[in-house]
Amino acid sequence: MFRKVMPLMLFLVLTPLAASAETAGAKIDTGDTAWVLISTAFVLLMTAPGLALFYGGMVRKKNVLSVLMQSFVILCVVSIQWVLWGYSIAFSPDAFGGLFGGLGWAGLNGVGVEPNADYAATIPHQAFMIFQMMFAVITPALITGAFAERMKFPAFLVFTVLWTTLVYDPIAHWVWGVGGWLRVLGALDFAGGTVVHISSGASALAAALVLGRRKGYMSEIMAPHNLPMTVMGAGLLWFGWFGFNAGSSLGANGLAASAFVVTNTAAAAAALSWMFVEWAHRGKPTMLGLASGAVAGLVAITPAAGFVSVASAIVLGGAAGVVCYLAVSFLKPLFRYDDSLDAFGIHGVGGAWGAVATGLFASVAVNSGGADGLFNGSAALLGKQLIAIGASASYSFVATFVILKAVSAVVGVRASVEEEIQGLDLTEHSESGYTA
Repeated sequence: MFRKVMPLMLFLVLTPLAASAETAGAKIDTGDTAWVLISTAFVLLMTAPGLALFYGGMVRKKNVLSVLMQSFVILCVVSIQWVLWGYSIAFSPDAFGGLFGGLGWAGLNGVGVEPNADYAATIPHQAFMIFQMMFAVITPALITGAFAERMKFPAFLVFTVLWTTLVYDPIAHWVWGVGGWLRVLGALDFAGGTVVHISSGASALAAALVLGRRKGYMSEIMAPHNLPMTVMGAGLLWFGWFGFNAGSSLGANGLAASAFVVTNTAAAAAALSWMFVEWAHRGKPTMLGLASGAVAGLVAITPAAGFVSVASAIVLGGAAGVVCYLAVSFLKPLFRYDDSLDAFGIHGVGGAWGAVATGLFASVAVNSGGADGLFNGSAALLGKQLIAIGASASYSFVATFVILKAVSAVVGVRASVEEEIQGLDLTEHSESGYTA
């Protein structure tokens, strides 16, 4: 009897669900969904452990755990912030003249497993949401490279929540949100050159200025304590960046393949150009330089990944290696700011170059949903890209400066001289990365 009744019960239960999905117009593509979910995991890997190891190896050993913890805790903090209100501010229907969305999707209200055609018509809305979450996670983590070895952990936590809410979420809405003013303008950012790299880079410069230089900066040697760790982190970043850029196609399609190829090509070109210019300048090529060059290329190709050809990616990446090397080697010593791990020099400068290059090399032959750049017969896009760069950089810098000043007034942001000498691993976390 049970065997006869059970199929009927399943039919009665599942039929309304199927009918509901059909009437809702759901057309989920399993291949697209699988690719976006895998890409989401790739981008998570970029923060922890990728960026954590990349930055962790470059600090002195007395601060390695503090740097690792910053990347790891950001993953936890922003994951909750994004679900509660961040995603709604960034992507819910525009509520304030193109500046940010409302709170209609707070707590993921209305964000279910049906697709949202405004953003991705072939994957569940929650798949799009969590893919975008990983971008929101890594962006404030990039800023930590500017104030490594000298920021108090309580202040860091407060800063992370405020910065993600007041800087990242609105800029994401400007560029990617339906009704966002830069999206309406026609500025292009395929995977986060403006939203992720320019915002974090400009904010990193503001953070370096507010916190000031480390004790002994430019008078003591502050060499990386573990370059193999940094190289491992760089490799994981390169690996994860395929999800970052190719995943931004939001489908398992030809555009994803094109973005995948140009991402690898630009990274390789930038690594080589950094290596050769450093070789000419300093007399020897370095492993740190090669790894830094690869990251610079990955940063620069990010906004352009879905709009440029392979040949353009070689030029774009090659220029990125040179431009970022010059920023790190000459700009920072000239103005004597302590951007500890070159967050501004690589992400700010590299992101800005990538956005400009998009305006130069973009082609509708690569992506019909984009636009032609200057070298393909249209100067209009370049002007829009410059507006996007200026708006995102200036807003990020000013907002970050104000946030840090406010946090400093309430809880203090800078570790004391004694704490800095002893190292933040012990003073902030009562741990040591090494026993010997």
